[in-house]
Amino acid sequence: MARILAFAGSTRRDSLNKKLVSYAATRAREQGADVTLIDLREYPMPLYDGDLEDEQGAPDSATRVFQLMKQHDGLLLSCPEYNSSITGVLKNTIDWVSRPRDGEQPLAAFAGKVAGLMSASPGGFGGMRGLVHVRAILSNIGVLVLPNQVAVARAHEAFGADGLPREESTAKRVDTLVRELIDTTQRLS
Repeated sequence: MARILAFAGSTRRDSLNKKLVSYAATRAREQGADVTLIDLREYPMPLYDGDLEDEQGAPDSATRVFQLMKQHDGLLLSCPEYNSSITGVLKNTIDWVSRPRDGEQPLAAFAGKVAGLMSASPGGFGGMRGLVHVRAILSNIGVLVLPNQVAVARAHEAFGADGLPREESTAKRVDTLVRELIDTTQRLS
Protein backbone atom coordinates (compact mmCIF):
# COMPACT_ATOMS: atom_id res chain seq x y z
CA MET A 1 0.00 0.00 0.00
CA ALA A 2 1.32 3.44 -0.91
CA ARG A 3 1.93 5.64 2.13
CA ILE A 4 1.41 9.27 1.17
CA LEU A 5 1.90 12.45 3.19
CA ALA A 6 -0.37 15.24 1.92
CA PHE A 7 -0.37 18.95 2.75
CA ALA A 8 -0.81 22.42 1.32
CA GLY A 9 1.96 24.99 1.28
CA SER A 10 -0.31 27.45 3.07
CA THR A 11 -1.37 28.14 6.64
CA ARG A 12 -4.42 30.23 5.71
CA ARG A 13 -7.60 28.80 7.22
CA ASP A 14 -9.68 29.08 4.03
CA SER A 15 -6.84 28.25 1.66
CA LEU A 16 -7.91 27.10 -1.80
CA ASN A 17 -4.90 24.79 -1.79
CA LYS A 18 -6.06 23.18 1.45
CA LYS A 19 -9.38 22.46 -0.26
CA LEU A 20 -7.58 20.96 -3.24
CA VAL A 21 -5.22 18.75 -1.21
CA SER A 22 -8.04 17.63 1.07
CA TYR A 23 -10.07 16.52 -1.94
CA ALA A 24 -7.03 14.82 -3.49
CA ALA A 25 -6.22 13.03 -0.20
CA THR A 26 -9.78 11.69 -0.07
CA ARG A 27 -9.51 10.45 -3.64
CA ALA A 28 -6.14 8.80 -2.88
CA ARG A 29 -7.66 6.97 0.09
CA GLU A 30 -10.55 5.83 -2.12
CA GLN A 31 -7.96 4.46 -4.56
CA GLY A 32 -6.31 2.41 -1.80
CA ALA A 33 -3.52 4.63 -0.48
CA ASP A 34 -2.69 5.14 3.19
CA VAL A 35 -2.80 8.96 3.39
CA THR A 36 -1.82 11.26 6.23
CA LEU A 37 -3.16 14.79 5.69
CA ILE A 38 -1.50 17.49 7.78
CA ASP A 39 -1.90 21.25 8.11
CA LEU A 40 1.35 23.24 8.27
CA ARG A 41 -0.45 25.67 10.61
CA GLU A 42 -0.08 22.94 13.25
CA TYR A 43 3.71 22.79 12.69
CA PRO A 44 4.93 26.37 13.24
CA MET A 45 8.63 26.96 12.58
CA PRO A 46 10.76 30.08 12.85
CA LEU A 47 12.42 31.23 9.65
CA TYR A 48 15.41 29.02 8.99
CA ASP A 49 18.53 30.53 10.56
CA GLY A 50 21.81 28.63 10.83
CA ASP A 51 22.72 30.43 14.04
CA LEU A 52 19.40 29.48 15.60
CA GLU A 53 19.94 25.88 14.50
CA ASP A 54 23.46 25.86 16.01
CA GLU A 55 22.21 27.31 19.31
CA GLN A 56 18.89 25.47 19.73
CA GLY A 57 18.78 22.68 17.17
CA ALA A 58 15.83 22.08 14.89
CA PRO A 59 12.44 23.16 16.22
CA ASP A 60 10.18 20.33 17.44
CA SER A 61 7.74 21.02 14.59
CA ALA A 62 10.48 20.54 12.00
CA THR A 63 11.50 17.27 13.64
CA ARG A 64 7.89 16.05 13.63
CA VAL A 65 7.49 16.86 9.91
CA PHE A 66 10.87 15.21 9.24
CA GLN A 67 9.66 12.02 10.96
CA LEU A 68 6.34 12.11 9.07
CA MET A 69 8.12 12.45 5.74
CA LYS A 70 10.45 9.57 6.56
CA GLN A 71 7.45 7.34 7.36
CA HIS A 72 5.82 7.97 3.97
CA ASP A 73 6.80 6.93 0.46
CA GLY A 74 5.14 9.74 -1.43
CA LEU A 75 4.20 13.39 -1.10
CA LEU A 76 0.98 14.97 -2.37
CA LEU A 77 1.47 18.73 -2.27
CA SER A 78 -0.84 21.58 -3.15
CA CYS A 79 1.34 24.65 -3.55
CA PRO A 80 0.01 28.20 -3.66
CA GLU A 81 1.79 30.65 -5.91
CA TYR A 82 3.03 33.83 -4.26
CA ASN A 83 4.38 36.38 -6.74
CA SER A 84 5.07 33.66 -9.33
CA SER A 85 7.00 31.47 -6.88
CA ILE A 86 6.89 29.16 -3.86
CA THR A 87 5.31 30.27 -0.57
CA GLY A 88 7.53 31.21 2.35
CA VAL A 89 5.94 28.61 4.64
CA LEU A 90 6.55 25.78 2.16
CA LYS A 91 10.13 26.85 1.47
CA ASN A 92 10.83 27.23 5.18
CA THR A 93 9.41 23.77 5.88
CA ILE A 94 11.60 22.27 3.17
CA ASP A 95 14.65 24.14 4.52
CA TRP A 96 14.18 22.94 8.12
CA VAL A 97 13.28 19.35 7.17
CA SER A 98 16.25 19.08 4.81
CA ARG A 99 18.81 19.85 7.53
CA PRO A 100 21.24 17.06 8.50
CA ARG A 101 20.34 15.00 11.56
CA ASP A 102 22.61 12.80 13.65
CA GLY A 103 22.53 9.19 12.51
CA GLU A 104 20.59 9.99 9.33
CA GLN A 105 21.64 10.01 5.70
CA PRO A 106 21.70 13.47 4.06
CA LEU A 107 18.22 14.56 2.96
CA ALA A 108 16.75 11.43 4.59
CA ALA A 109 13.20 12.82 4.56
CA PHE A 110 13.30 13.52 0.82
CA ALA A 111 15.62 11.01 -0.86
CA GLY A 112 13.73 8.43 -2.86
CA LYS A 113 10.32 10.02 -2.35
CA VAL A 114 7.81 10.51 -5.17
CA ALA A 115 5.83 13.75 -5.31
CA GLY A 116 2.64 14.77 -7.03
CA LEU A 117 2.22 18.52 -7.36
CA MET A 118 -0.93 20.59 -7.54
CA SER A 119 -1.85 24.23 -7.18
CA ALA A 120 -4.99 26.31 -6.96
CA SER A 121 -5.19 30.03 -7.61
CA PRO A 122 -7.83 32.63 -8.37
CA GLY A 123 -5.66 33.63 -11.34
CA GLY A 124 -5.86 32.31 -14.88
CA PHE A 125 -2.75 30.13 -14.66
CA GLY A 126 -3.85 28.25 -11.57
CA GLY A 127 -0.51 28.64 -9.78
CA MET A 128 1.52 26.96 -12.53
CA ARG A 129 4.42 29.40 -12.33
CA GLY A 130 5.04 28.57 -8.68
CA LEU A 131 5.04 24.84 -9.40
CA VAL A 132 8.11 25.30 -11.61
CA HIS A 133 10.06 26.44 -8.54
CA VAL A 134 8.67 23.72 -6.25
CA ARG A 135 9.55 21.11 -8.88
CA ALA A 136 13.13 22.41 -9.17
CA ILE A 137 13.69 22.50 -5.41
CA LEU A 138 12.31 19.01 -4.79
CA SER A 139 14.15 17.51 -7.77
CA ASN A 140 17.43 18.94 -6.49
CA ILE A 141 17.01 17.27 -3.08
CA GLY A 142 16.33 13.75 -4.32
CA VAL A 143 12.56 13.71 -4.88
CA LEU A 144 11.17 12.16 -8.04
CA VAL A 145 8.53 14.69 -9.10
CA LEU A 146 5.88 13.31 -11.42
CA PRO A 147 5.75 15.06 -14.80
CA ASN A 148 1.97 15.38 -14.58
CA GLN A 149 0.63 18.15 -12.35
CA VAL A 150 -2.70 19.84 -11.63
CA ALA A 151 -3.19 23.61 -11.73
CA VAL A 152 -6.71 24.82 -10.93
CA ALA A 153 -7.39 28.29 -12.35
CA ARG A 154 -10.11 30.55 -10.94
CA ALA A 155 -10.05 28.28 -7.91
CA HIS A 156 -12.24 30.63 -5.87
CA GLU A 157 -15.06 29.39 -8.15
CA ALA A 158 -13.81 25.81 -8.56
CA PHE A 159 -15.11 24.21 -5.34
CA GLY A 160 -18.62 23.84 -4.02
CA ALA A 161 -19.64 24.32 -0.39
CA ASP A 162 -19.10 20.56 0.05
CA GLY A 163 -15.41 20.94 -0.88
CA LEU A 164 -15.81 19.02 -4.13
CA PRO A 165 -14.71 20.35 -7.51
CA ARG A 166 -17.58 21.86 -9.46
CA GLU A 167 -16.18 20.70 -12.82
CA GLU A 168 -15.72 17.09 -13.78
CA SER A 169 -12.52 17.96 -15.65
CA THR A 170 -10.87 19.11 -12.41
CA ALA A 171 -11.93 15.92 -10.61
CA LYS A 172 -10.56 13.80 -13.46
CA ARG A 173 -7.20 15.60 -13.48
CA VAL A 174 -6.86 15.12 -9.72
CA ASP A 175 -7.80 11.44 -10.04
CA THR A 176 -5.21 10.94 -12.76
CA LEU A 177 -2.44 12.57 -10.70
CA VAL A 178 -3.39 10.60 -7.59
CA ARG A 179 -3.42 7.32 -9.54
CA GLU A 180 0.02 8.10 -11.02
CA LEU A 181 1.40 8.94 -7.56
CA ILE A 182 0.05 5.73 -6.05
CA ASP A 183 1.27 3.56 -8.95
CA THR A 184 4.74 5.12 -9.10
CA THR A 185 5.17 5.02 -5.33
CA GLN A 186 4.16 1.35 -5.19
CA ARG A 187 6.52 0.42 -8.02
CA LEU A 188 9.46 2.14 -6.37
CA SER A 189 8.82 1.00 -2.79
